[in-house]
Amino acid sequence: MRLFPVVMAGGSGTRFWPLSRKDRPKQFLPLAGDVPLLRATVDRLPPLARLDSTFVVCGPAHAAAVRKLVPRLPRGNVVVEPCARNTAPCVGLAALHVKAREPRGVMAMLPADHHIARPEAFREALAAAAAVAEKGAIATIGIRPHAPETGYGYLKVGARLPAAGKARGALAPHKVERFVEKPDVVTAARYLADGGYLWNSGIFAFRADVILDEIRNAMPVLGEQLQVIERALGTPGYARTLKRVFPDCPSTSIDYGVMEKSHRIAVVPAEFGWSDVGSFAALSEVRPLDDQRNVTSGAAMVIDGKDNVVLGHGRRPVAVVGLDGVVVVDAGDALLVVRRDRAQDVRKAVEELRRRGREDVL
Repeated sequence: MRLFPVVMAGGSGTRFWPLSRKDRPKQFLPLAGDVPLLRATVDRLPPLARLDSTFVVCGPAHAAAVRKLVPRLPRGNVVVEPCARNTAPCVGLAALHVKAREPRGVMAMLPADHHIARPEAFREALAAAAAVAEKGAIATIGIRPHAPETGYGYLKVGARLPAAGKARGALAPHKVERFVEKPDVVTAARYLADGGYLWNSGIFAFRADVILDEIRNAMPVLGEQLQVIERALGTPGYARTLKRVFPDCPSTSIDYGVMEKSHRIAVVPAEFGWSDVGSFAALSEVRPLDDQRNVTSGAAMVIDGKDNVVLGHGRRPVAVVGLDGVVVVDAGDALLVVRRDRAQDVRKAVEELRRRGREDVL
């Protein structure tokens, strides 16, 4: 089976301001190591998938950066959205490109900004999901939870399904009974104790023809719009048609628009050191810690404090003294200070800066 990975790289990454900017959002930053998250996502795919079968979907402002970051990626494998319209139109557009190469091609939809600690275990899980998808299911990878995390959606695991290909043993697929929205901490603790729930990783595998059918059934307007784009694919009028039609596509996530309504969803439970690196607070999961569980970089230092994230800029010292649980980020031209438990609210600073007209630091 030839696998077609599709890396979704269109996010804005506002929760990582001031490091993340419009021209260099989260997926282009080396947040979990020395390599930008997007490049790490592409690099962990071989030998399961070839680079010439890999697509990256991004906006027009980032197409050149994608090509520079992944220079061996064929030019036609960079799919440029005219504007951001959430993941349902993104998945549909990518499916058209895969279908043009192989009508029943198995796609793997991968966020560009996740961290995977054990790439080999990830490839095994993705191969198992692809084997299920080849039979016509929509397969997702569910992460076995190890804490009552409130920042993730959950999957209620149903009956075990017949294994396909490599989907055996611990990676055997199950039916998904339902998608569950991000819970409060009490509900999340109940899910953890129950043992029948998995974190929704946002990683899916499906055939191109299957997902396009599901989109037509669950989102008929988007289905019609994709058909218009498909008729122009490979013609001189493609770019013009895409620019005309795509901005009117419904801005809806694939989870809400399709997955939660589909009866073809399967899940492959897996563990491979996954993190969605959702905020500065998550850096403690993917970066080395000192003996007080602090994350530091550059010329940053923490004295008499624990559970902090302090990121310096260049050689300029940044000192945090006698504080616990704070995030301090020096980007050179902007400084962020926030309680670690409020790290998800960094986007509010971005909204306020935009209201004040400070596009120069966004």
